[in-house]
Amino acid sequence: MKLKHLLFILAAGVGTTAAFAQDDAQNAKKIRERVKELITERCSLCHGARGDAASGTFPRLAAQHPAYIVKQLRDFRDGRRRGTAMNEMAKDLGEEEIAGLAVHFSTQKAGSRKSLDSDLVAVGSYIFNKGNEYSGVPACASCHGADGHGTIQLPRLAGQHPSYLETQLVDFNKRDRTNDNAIMHTIASKMTMLEIKAVTAYIGGLE
Repeated sequence: MKLKHLLFILAAGVGTTAAFAQDDAQNAKKIRERVKELITERCSLCHGARGDAASGTFPRLAAQHPAYIVKQLRDFRDGRRRGTAMNEMAKDLGEEEIAGLAVHFSTQKAGSRKSLDSDLVAVGSYIFNKGNEYSGVPACASCHGADGHGTIQLPRLAGQHPSYLETQLVDFNKRDRTNDNAIMHTIASKMTMLEIKAVTAYIGGLE
């Protein structure tokens, strides 16, 4: 079964799957049951059952694009993205389980938390929306959108934990993360720590 077809069936819900072939409906039910087990036994330990991770060590997955979640889980499973406990967590995931997890987390309500440091947020807003023409840092909004909701190819940033985003930008700069668009290596290498902390504080408050 093609991933696109599977994502659609899983997202349709129990009532709607009856309209599909019987084997598709039965398969979707089994996947949903397995996904519930995975969420309880693995995902919820760090990310929360609804993808609203309480700790900034782990990313919030709620409302993230399903295709992006699929890519990251595949990359963790196949070793293209390394260095975290996710390699162990994802090593035995099948395509259907990955698709089911992507549907679950992408359909959860996203959260956000505004920073109390208004000056830092103001700097972050400028970087996010206009970039820094003097150092060659482009506006984050030019790729991830003015609302930070991303695209099918690029992740949603809005509401993400600032400390998690900060870690990812540092990893991009050090080339410790190489499974995504290489342009992030160049962008991160041009950002100062002030810019990184400011823009991640701003992003964390986006809804």
